[in-house]
Amino acid sequence: MAGVGRTIILGLDPGLEHTGYGVIAVEGNRHTFMAAGRVTTKASDPIPLRLAQLAAGIGEVIKVYSPTEAAVEEVFVNVNARSSLKLGQARGVSLLVPSQHGLPVHEYAARLVKQSVVGKGGAEKTQVAHMVGVLLPGCGKLPADATDALAVALTHAHHRTFARVLAG
Repeated sequence: MAGVGRTIILGLDPGLEHTGYGVIAVEGNRHTFMAAGRVTTKASDPIPLRLAQLAAGIGEVIKVYSPTEAAVEEVFVNVNARSSLKLGQARGVSLLVPSQHGLPVHEYAARLVKQSVVGKGGAEKTQVAHMVGVLLPGCGKLPADATDALAVALTHAHHRTFARVLAG
């Protein structure tokens, strides 16, 4: 693909206690691991403070790695309404902060992420982690939320390439 430059994608796996992040560089069909980790908050802190900490942490990742696009995993709705509400608030921060930094933000369902990375939508977390390691050598062993964030970034890389091919 001539003329396609380097894109840096920030993948986010939202959570109030841990929001995973993964950063990859994409050049053509080559994906390179840059960074992964998580932004963590304390359950004992009030919700507004925790949301502010998530925003600051995601903002710091954006400042350090200068992504050009962001991708966020859609939230799995929990049976517990209170847990779902907290997760939704963390997801809101994960959508808002990249947008405030001028990044286009894309959303992907967890099932699509698993399908894109492993080949089946019902894949287990261990299968996702294994394939992320295969697709991004050098990422090492990571917490599940960081691995999931890298999987979201890989999914976006795949789908944006596919969309570009379809566009001609």
